[in-house]
Amino acid sequence: MRTVLLQVAMPPFAEAILYVFLLIAFGYAVALFGLLREGTAEGVADFVFKIGVPVLLFRTIATADFEGISPWPLWATYFCTITLTWMLSHQMVRRAFDRDVRGGVVAGVGGSFSNLALLGLPFIDGVYGHRGLAMLSLILSIHLPLMMVATIVLFRWAARADGMALRTERPRDVAIDFLRQLSRNPLVIGILAGGAYRLTGLPLDGLAGRLVGALAGVAGPLALFSLGMGLRDFGLRGHLFAGSALAGIKLVAMPAIALVLAWAFALPPLSAKVAVASASLPAGVNAWLIARQFNTGFRLASTSVTLGTAAGVVTTGFWLFVAQAAFG
Repeated sequence: MRTVLLQVAMPPFAEAILYVFLLIAFGYAVALFGLLREGTAEGVADFVFKIGVPVLLFRTIATADFEGISPWPLWATYFCTITLTWMLSHQMVRRAFDRDVRGGVVAGVGGSFSNLALLGLPFIDGVYGHRGLAMLSLILSIHLPLMMVATIVLFRWAARADGMALRTERPRDVAIDFLRQLSRNPLVIGILAGGAYRLTGLPLDGLAGRLVGALAGVAGPLALFSLGMGLRDFGLRGHLFAGSALAGIKLVAMPAIALVLAWAFALPPLSAKVAVASASLPAGVNAWLIARQFNTGFRLASTSVTLGTAAGVVTTGFWLFVAQAAFG
């Protein structure tokens, strides 16, 4: 009787949310209490980023059913959401907290760069299944390249606006360096390999299917566990007010914008829910890595990522409930 009452009271996606964030919390606790040998966290993270998640993306792109899914309205919804949220985050940090232009760019990344790979893939798979995962893979296929381009261009603009001297580089050299980085990114390799295999028309079965399935099957849980272990190295590094405001934009404003735009672009119900769910996810370590690379705003990024991940278990559940009510 108690089980039946819990099932009635609890939304169908609640268990998936708890599963995801409890795995993250478990990874954090393991790192906090030093239960694994030193260097284990880096090894797990390397496996997840270089093998597990790329293989999961390969399998999804190679085998997903994309019939009836139009990427253009989905892309328009999600990347217009990113643009508006980036601008809001940038202006908030610049005007409310008097940061320089480069700090505003870091805030833009932290406020709009959802953790779609390590957190989004297992989360969307758990909530919306393989069909939802196929839609997320469409977003991921252009998400990383576009965000990298935007970050590089805006940081160069910000450095000039802040009066910093830049090493003179020809646009051709910048483009070649960007393409070189992109071609070596394991996530991009997984997506391209999956697309190439899909074009062959061959089934992914037999021994190859079992091997790919085994690696892809552990990618999600290990990604969440690794994400939790990685959070131990971030923590709250000051800038609590700015970090809280930035996390608030990421967790509240971004999914609200996605919800409105999903309605405006008349997305089908599942596409709309995936767009809102993706926008509601906390920012990932990319914000911190980009801040470190450009040597500015990394404490703000660290604090906002930590606060956002902790609060995400509540806010993400709220937005999934709202999206379910709005789109059925």
